[in-house]
Amino acid sequence: MPSRIRELTDPFGLRLRISVEPHPRGAMIALERHDAPGRPRVHLDSYGGELLSGFIMAARLALPHPLPDERCEGAFPSELSLTHEPKVSIRIRQQSTGISLEIPAPFWDKLYAELCLVIPHAREFTRNTFAKALVH
Repeated sequence: MPSRIRELTDPFGLRLRISVEPHPRGAMIALERHDAPGRPRVHLDSYGGELLSGFIMAARLALPHPLPDERCEGAFPSELSLTHEPKVSIRIRQQSTGISLEIPAPFWDKLYAELCLVIPHAREFTRNTFAKALVH
């Protein structure tokens, strides 16, 4: 059962769901676009969540210029990129599945705030997972 689920909406009715839950590797942050074709879903660990958080801020500061892509190895290898066409967004491409999720600019502020809350939960799940492994 996920410990925390939030659904973000923008003024145009687009939706982005963010959740965090325990995972055998520690924690899993899931980002889902139920309103987009194919309902894309990508996963990040706490490292990936922190990288996305920083990438959001870097993208805001870089606009209207390009920003180099970022690679996230971690438990859920991904690539983050800033796109300008057809609309300004951050694309997360999951390397293991090839699934891409687009996060339009109107979501960035809300997602950044949610990541500030989700990442500590993910760290705690990871800490608990490894603490239990040491006990057994």
